[in-house]
Amino acid sequence: MPAHNESENLKWLLPHCHEVLPRIAKRHNVIVVDDGSTDDTGDVARSVGKEIGLEVKVIRHERKSGVGLALGDGLRAADLEYAAIIDADGQLDPADLSKLVPLLKDADLVGGWRLNREDPAFRSWMSTLFNWGVLVTFNLPLKDVDCALKIMRTDILKKFDLKAHSAVMNAELYWNVRKHGGKFAQVGVQHHARIMGVRSGGRLIPIMRAMKEVFLIRLSVARRS
Repeated sequence: MPAHNESENLKWLLPHCHEVLPRIAKRHNVIVVDDGSTDDTGDVARSVGKEIGLEVKVIRHERKSGVGLALGDGLRAADLEYAAIIDADGQLDPADLSKLVPLLKDADLVGGWRLNREDPAFRSWMSTLFNWGVLVTFNLPLKDVDCALKIMRTDILKKFDLKAHSAVMNAELYWNVRKHGGKFAQVGVQHHARIMGVRSGGRLIPIMRAMKEVFLIRLSVARRS
């Protein structure tokens, strides 16, 4: 769970995780990657976890490193049979992991695709453009490459390194799973409006940086192959 200045959301999201995860998995924990937050995101994660009896691990980035590095560090710290991804902004419901889990019978990575978009129009438009560019560049047959709700087998994660700093990491995950002989699938999930905190993605400059990273990673992959 990558988190940048999400202390207010964690106060309700972690208890919600504590409520729904036992219905989905016998063993579970939550890894919060505090990506250079200037509020008390990490402290809140620890204190809430302790208060409700949820095992919460906090990884701290002293400076904001980007969602790709935050996700990568979280996945590398995963120590159970499966690893799931969800943002800390509350726009996706961890209960919807129950919709993804059945597809793991035939897939190594299952991701959500957003049935609706509860974002401002400009953010939604930029996300659509970014999705299109990534899907074409990596030749991925997906409806929604950067939906932040995913679950995967941790054993396949050990077969490759994640290098992306930005949201391109989502495409990198799908691409590497396919490259290493794995299968992926998607299922529709609801997307909810942010009710607390300030969004940090969806701005033009970060998206342009991410698109640059798309082509650099794809060029690197082409050279290695």
